[in-house]
Amino acid sequence: MIDDIKKRALHRTSILEGQLRGVTKMIESEEYCMDIITQSRAIQRSLESLNRLLLENHLRTHVAHMFEEGGEDRERAVEELLRAFDFAGK
Repeated sequence: MIDDIKKRALHRTSILEGQLRGVTKMIESEEYCMDIITQSRAIQRSLESLNRLLLENHLRTHVAHMFEEGGEDRERAVEELLRAFDFAGK
């Protein structure tokens, strides 16, 4: 992984761990449903942020190399990206 992206991704996972523990506590203490939903949506946004970092790393490293190689490697890169966006087989 690219060092900067790895650092940012690990930071994001730490934040996600804290957010999930917070939601668990909210559910256990039966807090107001809308407050729990708000926190759950924040977790979803954090996951999307993590996914963007991971995708950026993949594009800058693996996909760039696969496109340079061409042929089957290039086709595999395209298929991976389609799967990442849930477009494969549709």
